[in-house]
Amino acid sequence: MPRPSSEHRLLGLTCVTSGIALIVMLPLVAVVFAALDGNFDILGHLWETVLPRYIATTLFLTVSVALGTFLMGAGSAWLVTSYEFPGRRLLEVALVLPLAFPAYVLAYAYTDLLDHPGLIQTVLRDVTGWGARDYWFPEIRSPGGAATMLTFVLYPYVYLLARAAFISQGARAYSTARTLGHGPWSAFLRISLPMARPAIAAGVLLACMETIADYGTVAYFGVQSLAYGIYQSWFSMADRAAAAQLAFSLLVFALFLAVLERRTRGGARFESGSTPLPRSQLQGGSAWIATFVCMIPVLLGAVLPAFALLVMATGSSQSILSERYLGFVRNSFTLAGIAALVTVSAAIAIGAYDRLRDGLLGSALLQIGRIGYAVPGGVIAVGLLVPFAAFDNALDVFMEARFGISTGLLITGSIWLMVAAYMIRFLAAALGAYEGGEAGMSPNVGSVARTLGKGPYTVLARVHLPIMAPSLLTAVLIVFIDTLKELPATLILRPFNFDTLAVQAHRLAADERLDGAAAPSLVIAVMGLLPVILLIRKIRAR
Repeated sequence: MPRPSSEHRLLGLTCVTSGIALIVMLPLVAVVFAALDGNFDILGHLWETVLPRYIATTLFLTVSVALGTFLMGAGSAWLVTSYEFPGRRLLEVALVLPLAFPAYVLAYAYTDLLDHPGLIQTVLRDVTGWGARDYWFPEIRSPGGAATMLTFVLYPYVYLLARAAFISQGARAYSTARTLGHGPWSAFLRISLPMARPAIAAGVLLACMETIADYGTVAYFGVQSLAYGIYQSWFSMADRAAAAQLAFSLLVFALFLAVLERRTRGGARFESGSTPLPRSQLQGGSAWIATFVCMIPVLLGAVLPAFALLVMATGSSQSILSERYLGFVRNSFTLAGIAALVTVSAAIAIGAYDRLRDGLLGSALLQIGRIGYAVPGGVIAVGLLVPFAAFDNALDVFMEARFGISTGLLITGSIWLMVAAYMIRFLAAALGAYEGGEAGMSPNVGSVARTLGKGPYTVLARVHLPIMAPSLLTAVLIVFIDTLKELPATLILRPFNFDTLAVQAHRLAADERLDGAAAPSLVIAVMGLLPVILLIRKIRAR
């Protein structure tokens, strides 16, 4: 009997990966068609009323976060890679801790600290005897406040890429600049910073993409961005056409940033120099200033909000062991676990197809799989609801007319649409981990098994996956935590009476019950520490 050809052997995998690609593209295509097929009078009305404000606010947040993350991330990366000062080794790893916190969690913590009835202003009035009108205090619930919260949690993107770029430069270029008479600051501006510019720009653009996708922070502060407008149009005004057109506007913005990020990342090179960049020993006041500068982001982005949340949680009357609260934990962990397994399985399928059939289709599937990281969760949610709500309604009408049976919200009323949204949003992260594990394998791995007649699926299951197990487990953990943090897609797609920790924290905070919101926020932050710990171990290994 003739053996099946490689084309026939991969037919099943081709169908699976093509199906995944269709799911990834579906919400993008749906948003585009819903926006262009809608009533353009609505778009005109939006332009005359709220759209300019939404765009201006989104641009303000994006530019502010870009500037803030650049200064915090690149500045701290240069200090820890170029100088020795007290606490440098500890701060080098502690600077990634804010990654554990979603921006909306910081918003809850800082509101409790800085708002008019908060701790700091209360102490200020008690000490000075001033009334509320006797002093000026910065308003935390403002676009500036939202940009600050986002900067605190997103600067590690810039820090990590800038640190890698500075380390990879080696000593030769820097030493040449110093021998030509340039001081440390001049050598940094003329040599080190331009060489690291592509990596820094990629980190800044990643932070910008996260900024335009944020809903929790802007909604809590009442800042009217495009992401805020999508949710308001869909739920508060029940205007799905307006929501689709706003989602299309945000999608264009996000894809523009994604293209820029890909171009800048393509210019980044992380090749270790022959000699590591020597660190200069700072003395006296300069050393302590460097310590203080690197300590500020850690204190403001992680330590202080964690302390505030802990104080609020201990003062809350809500028991974290109550049946209702444990239900939120159960929903969150179940949903995150399913999403992580589905997303990593999809990444394995796409990565394996690209490896087994090296060609245009495999490369195209990889690129499609990476699209989702640039698309905000609210856009994905709207893009999934538009076609599947229409399908549910059509199916219900058909079944009612033919069989007298109401199918109800068969798809949109289940958690599987949420799982699909998470898979689309976080597939790029899982693919990155898969490719990282694959890069560590020899190209000849599996060739012996194939010469012995083993099929591609057997080689994948028995050879490749066991070798890549650490990378795949890391991918599961990353997607699990990102799903716990995700708020806009969860708010839009969740079935009735299905709440997660993020949704419950958002709801309690919106009702100004910050002490109640603290406990679920702390659980999210503690779980977020797990991938950060893995990251810290990699930093220490270098």
